[in-house]
Amino acid sequence: MKKKLIFGLITLLGISLLVGCGGKTASEPKKEETTEKKVVVGFSQVTLDSPFYVALMDAAKAEAAKQGAELVYVDAQNDIEKQNNDVQDLITKGIDVLILNPSNPTGVNPALAAAKTANIPVVTVDRPTEQPVATFVGRDNKKMGELAGEQAVALLGGKGKAKGKIIEIQGDAGGKVMMDRRDGFHLAVEKEPGIKIIQGPYSDYTRSKAVKAFQDLLQANPDVNLVYAHNDDMALGALQVLQQNGLAGKVKIVGVDGLMEAIKAIETGNYDATVLNDPQLLGSTVVNTALGVLKGEKYPEFIDAGTGLITKENAAQYVDDKLVFAATKK
Repeated sequence: MKKKLIFGLITLLGISLLVGCGGKTASEPKKEETTEKKVVVGFSQVTLDSPFYVALMDAAKAEAAKQGAELVYVDAQNDIEKQNNDVQDLITKGIDVLILNPSNPTGVNPALAAAKTANIPVVTVDRPTEQPVATFVGRDNKKMGELAGEQAVALLGGKGKAKGKIIEIQGDAGGKVMMDRRDGFHLAVEKEPGIKIIQGPYSDYTRSKAVKAFQDLLQANPDVNLVYAHNDDMALGALQVLQQNGLAGKVKIVGVDGLMEAIKAIETGNYDATVLNDPQLLGSTVVNTALGVLKGEKYPEFIDAGTGLITKENAAQYVDDKLVFAATKK
């Protein structure tokens, strides 16, 4: 009996020593590994049927990846009802912040209301909304239109002497960008009594629609001296028609956006000017801003990404075969 008691005490002593030396027992809690949740940025784009918006989206995706965030995007296809539904879907998927390029400044109100209910901050890009959001990242499109108008006046003889007929190819009906680029242009050009403006139909910023519209416009106005389009893609559509009619280089062309194809046409003399609208800078800036808003940073109501005029005198500085649109010079 004594031997059994001594053996039992020795066994207990051994177990105690093992525990004291760092041995683990079954009841010791395990350490849980924690992983930080990746921020999800939702982006509702007005359309991807435009090289400008494709470039903007590509830059946004690249910047989100660089910042360690996930970007989920949807294409509204210029349909406000689809855009409102798209935003609701993004909210359901669990986004943390919403970037919105509205197809209509007021029609997108249901999407804004849904985001507010879900406590998701909204940053708009390129086009503003009438309802307040965290901030708007874009450009002064009225100023851009004015720069184009001032250049048109210079190309047609200069202030006080300018003469000629201008055909204007417009963007989308009712769009804020369209109205600003139109109004700014008219502000500069209508000061000249010798200039007449023929306003063409809305071509939705697409080249194919501009080609069709300009064919009819040229036939009705063979004495046109200058074409102004609300973006370069439409202006290049007009150039295509002018080339088909042997008028390339004879009719002046002014566009907006800084499309690389347009800048190269400026170098060859078939195009005269474009107003810089760097989509790469917009894309990266809006993602950085959206992530900042999520962290509680405060921004002004409007963040102006800036602009500038590209003409034959400075076009060579902006040519870059790696880019679809000219980059802002710092």
